[in-house]
Amino acid sequence: MKSEKKFSRRAEARPDEVLDAAMAVFAERGFAGAKMDDIARRAGISKGTVYLYFASKEALIEGIVQRAVAPIASGALPQLAAFEGDPRLPITMLLKTIAGLLSDPARLAIPRLFLREGMNIPGMADIYRRDVLDKAMPVLTGLVERGVASGHLRAVDPELTVRSIIGPLIAHVALSEIFGIRPEDGLALERLIDNHLDILFGGISANPSEGTP
Repeated sequence: MKSEKKFSRRAEARPDEVLDAAMAVFAERGFAGAKMDDIARRAGISKGTVYLYFASKEALIEGIVQRAVAPIASGALPQLAAFEGDPRLPITMLLKTIAGLLSDPARLAIPRLFLREGMNIPGMADIYRRDVLDKAMPVLTGLVERGVASGHLRAVDPELTVRSIIGPLIAHVALSEIFGIRPEDGLALERLIDNHLDILFGGISANPSEGTP
């Protein structure tokens, strides 16, 4: 009976184990150089078991993306969509949450892979747009629109302001992970976010002299 329970728990965990193994192999060998055999060996299972959960390397990439964004998609985004009030608070919380997630090397490996190889992975742009951008950008745009309407923000263009909110974080990670250009103390995500928010809120706040919330 004990062995059956142990097997059941492991069976339930296997999709995550496969995704962990796939991410490690992709990081080491690149998407094109990674083989399903390599991923199966890294996960300690047969190649047939990998195919039981994921039909291709593209399906593995999709699973990695969905798992990475699931906490934000199920938690933060619904809260942002329903938020009424000063939008600077949830924007701060969102960016700091993302910075906290990216401080984990295992999670940072995902945007690093996409930035380096996104154009070489079939369907990568479509997957990332559908699972990330198409969900996040309308919610953030609506948040800025409500902030303008409530008088917390100046009469800025909501859609373009969203690009200004997330763009510096993307650029910072790209400079670090593609070009190797980073602050002396490493990725320094917390300092980046604090500096970015200071500049951002100084520009879009209805009364910049009040500073950040």
